[in-house]
Amino acid sequence: MPYKVFNADEAATYLHVPRQALDRLVKNKEIPFQTQAGRTVFTRYDIDAWASQRILRLSGSNLDDYHRVATKGSRPEAENQAIMPDLIATEWIAPDLAARTSSGVLRDMVQLAERSQKVCDSRQLLQLLEEREQLCPTSVPGGLALLHPRHHTPFMFMESFIAVGRTRSGVPYGAPDGGLTDLFFLVCCKDDRSHLHTLARLCAMCQKTDLLPGLRAASSAAEIAAVIVKSEKDLLKV
Repeated sequence: MPYKVFNADEAATYLHVPRQALDRLVKNKEIPFQTQAGRTVFTRYDIDAWASQRILRLSGSNLDDYHRVATKGSRPEAENQAIMPDLIATEWIAPDLAARTSSGVLRDMVQLAERSQKVCDSRQLLQLLEEREQLCPTSVPGGLALLHPRHHTPFMFMESFIAVGRTRSGVPYGAPDGGLTDLFFLVCCKDDRSHLHTLARLCAMCQKTDLLPGLRAASSAAEIAAVIVKSEKDLLKV
């Protein structure tokens, strides 16, 4: 239900932010919202994209705070529990993607995701990835992109998982630092709350651990998987 409408309290809970923080975002017109019959409301279709992009741009203590809140909101029973071992497998990791363009990366990553046998409609997935990139590139500084669909539907994936690809050379992918991108994570989650949590976890791993150099130094899919698992363990120790 991408067009579900939230009131302010529901939106704050959904986005893992305090109600006062949401009110400030509305006051400053920093978040998509609508006014209906004098009430401030939020369409899930709009705030999903806003939330994903916001997470990709967070850093330092702001990212730490969001990651902590998102973890509690998504997995309150296991705040410091690793999630990567359940989301990755060597079969869904490609250390040597041949793609040289952004469109080629998207096609290759969808084909890689199909290996999981968890994608219900690969054509729809590619279309939603293209829509997301047209809205705003999912690349972050350091040569990494966290690909994800424009929005989620209940039957897009059979289970949540992550596909990982590494290109032979960097690809122009709209990185905010102007650099090339050679590392790609395709985040495929069954629901939006776990999606936001997973994005925050990966961003924190990228900024707080040796994830990126480790991925580039790895010589096989198995080594890449091991680097990801170790990076998450290192993050949770902090």
